[in-house]
Amino acid sequence: MVAPTTQSTSGSVPPSVFTLPHTAQLEALYTIIRDKNTSRGDFLFYSDRIIRLLVEEGLNHLPVLPKTVETPTGAIYEGVGFEGKICGVSILRAGEAMEAGLREVCRSVRIGKILIQRDEETTQPKLFYSKLPQDISQRYVLLLDPMLATGGSAMKAVEVIMEHGVPEERIIFINLISSPEGLKNFSTKFPNLRVITGWIDQGLNEKAYIVPGLGDFGERRYCS
Repeated sequence: MVAPTTQSTSGSVPPSVFTLPHTAQLEALYTIIRDKNTSRGDFLFYSDRIIRLLVEEGLNHLPVLPKTVETPTGAIYEGVGFEGKICGVSILRAGEAMEAGLREVCRSVRIGKILIQRDEETTQPKLFYSKLPQDISQRYVLLLDPMLATGGSAMKAVEVIMEHGVPEERIIFINLISSPEGLKNFSTKFPNLRVITGWIDQGLNEKAYIVPGLGDFGERRYCS
């Protein structure tokens, strides 16, 4: 399990937040996807590499149980096996981009979808659509969304998942870039929910965009 670290100077990171080890390779990958001149093809390729790393780290936070197996040499190996089943839930539309990374490391994993948009009258996030596995209450849930700005959509998604019987501590939120403000809001409301993020940026600007950020992830991912 990776110890919490931060790149932000806006305050300490909540204890439930974990980041990837910040190697030169990881910073190079983020430099590529942040660059406004990066082609769509390169943005897809390098963001997918980061997503794969994030999913792998998310799996490190799942509980395991002792498991004994016999190797082809006839020797006994005392190892571990995952405890319980998992599923993914993507927040549409940008979260769908992370589904492939989850499927690459978890064969036949079930994936649900949640669509949340801002209600123009109340300015609050509103649920417009959800389709979740019927047995989601019996699974650990990896919640997928690449960007955490104010945290409104992610918090609403967690509420929807918990309404379907999933305890807070069995949800792991995975994203590429977070703002300190969003992490504080999210972790204050859900202190027992672990967050796996690739990078914590400086903060939000007057339009509530993450700075320096990488722009609109969905637009860069799906539009040429």
